[in-house]
Parts: sequence; structure tokens; C-alpha cells
Amino acid sequence: MTHSFKQTRRSTLIYCALSAIFLIAIPAAAQSSWPTKPVKIVVPFAPGGTTDILARAMAPELSKAFGQQFVVENRAGAGGNIGADLVAKSSPDGYTLLMGTVGTHGINKSLFSKMAFDPQKDFAPITLVAGVPNVMIVNTEKARAAGINNVADFIRVAKANPGKFNMASSGNGTSIHLAGELFKTMSGTFMTHFPYTGSGPALMSLVGGDMDVMFDNLPSSMQLIKSGKLKALAVTSSKRSAALPEVATVEEAGGPALKGFEASSWFGLLAPAGTPPDIVNRIQQEAAKALNTPAIKEKLLAQGAVPSGNTPQQFTDFIDAEHKKWARVVKASGAKVD
Repeated sequence: MTHSFKQTRRSTLIYCALSAIFLIAIPAAAQSSWPTKPVKIVVPFAPGGTTDILARAMAPELSKAFGQQFVVENRAGAGGNIGADLVAKSSPDGYTLLMGTVGTHGINKSLFSKMAFDPQKDFAPITLVAGVPNVMIVNTEKARAAGINNVADFIRVAKANPGKFNMASSGNGTSIHLAGELFKTMSGTFMTHFPYTGSGPALMSLVGGDMDVMFDNLPSSMQLIKSGKLKALAVTSSKRSAALPEVATVEEAGGPALKGFEASSWFGLLAPAGTPPDIVNRIQQEAAKALNTPAIKEKLLAQGAVPSGNTPQQFTDFIDAEHKKWARVVKASGAKVD
């Protein structure tokens, strides 16, 4: 009888142990089976801009890596806040991602008086995809007619014609908008700001002659610069871009008043807060692999984008630092969006 009791007790303990292992394994198995359906990458701006370009460069690479379609969906408006808010409020299951920007996750919190989401608390950063300089561009024909060949010429003509120049941007709160506001403050010029729903429509307006100047992300305007439809006056980074080495920085071209000018952009993948770390880490690892392939790396570098692929923690720390940096820039520029 004692032997039978011990045997039964041993069997019970083994059963409980196996049950516990099985229960612990269920979430891991559920996570490892992701994705079982298409994954959506939300671009919070209109097609044609750098955010859209980078998302569409990454989507097929992730589709190949995971065996499911990664589909890009454009949800433009409010300086990227509409698309970002949609993702912030999505289920944290790995099926809705955001191609966030310096605007949505570095600038807007300081610029907008009201935000429907918290860019730091409501997201799980995955990886920084790329950093890019902005470029100060003008309509080539209009610049020629006005005698504008460089930044110094632009400042001279703008000061002689206050309020006459129209400045396009990809939306309120974007680095494209804020680079222009910073330029206005430091150079003592005034331009009327016209926000669009993305770089694509803003660039078309600039090419068409409705707008006079824009501080666009370099990748989205590169082909228009090379075709001669737009003229690059300067890049907004602290150093010249390897993709346009002949174009000076704003600081170099603008003289003492623009010393220290710097307003670059960045783009990265994020998921809703609460997304399982296993999924976040798997996406980061595959994104980093894709960004390190010669084909993708050369493609991005040729457009002026510098690929990254850092870890979720590194991207989180980077976003925190960017908040502090851009809060100072917003305060110095006096820019606000109600």
C-alpha cells in the first residue's frame, strides 16, 4: 500500500510538472507562430515622401524573411499624428506597425498643444531604419529669375521681399517644417508656411511653381534635384552629404548668422506598446539583416539615407534623447501648432 501511495504521488508530481511546462510553452509557441497573416506598416504621410520610400524598401525584405506579406498603408494628416495614433491604439499583436519619424516621435510632443497619444509611452520601438539630412531646395526656374544661386542670395532676396516667399512642408511638426522655422529664426527672414499631407504633394507644388522653397528630406527630392527641376542650395546636416558632396551645409553657406544650424531627420519601425518582446526582437533582427545587405545599403546611401538597424533598447534611448533635443529647438523657434 505504501509503495502504491508513493507511486501515485510520484505520478502526480510528474503530471503537474509536465502540465506546468506545457502551460509555460503555450505563449512561446503562440509567439513563434507569428505571423500567420499579412502585417500592415502604416506610413503617416502621403505617398512619395521619404517615410513612404523607406517603408516600401523594407516591406518586401520583411515579407521574404517571414513568409507573409508586409503591406504599406498611407494614413496622412496632422503632421503624422493621425497615422501614429491609429497604430498606438491598435492591438499589440505584431500585425500593425508604424514607420515613425523624427516628427511623430521627436518633435510633435513639443509642438502640438494636444496629442491623442504619447509617443514614448504608447509604442514599443523596434529599430531605427535610417537617418537622412534635409535639403534646402528651390524651384530652379523661379530661382534663376530672382537671381538666387546660393543661400546668401536667398536670404538677400527674401529680406528684400518680406512675406513674398511661400515655404512648403510635409505637414505641421515635421522636421521639414521645423528646419524652415529654424532657418527663418536664425536668418531673420520670413516665409509663409504651407503644410501638405506629405513630401510628395509638397514637392509637386514646388516643381509647379506654387511654392518657392522647401527643406525636404534628401531621398524624396534627390531625383528632382538631379533632373534639374529643383535646385539644392544647402543640406541641413552638420556635415555634407556623401550623396550630394558638392552641396554645402546651411552653416557653411549661410555665414555667421547660421552657425550651428542642424536639422536632420530619421525614420524607424515601431509597434504598439505591449507587443510581445519576442515579436519586436524578431522584426528588429530581420530589419537589421535587410539594412546590411549590399543592395539595400547601396540603394539608401545613393538617395542620401544612412541605414541603421539598431536594437529596440538603443532606439528607445535615441527617441528619448531626440525629445529633449527637439524640445529646445521648438522653444527657440517659437513654433507652435494648436
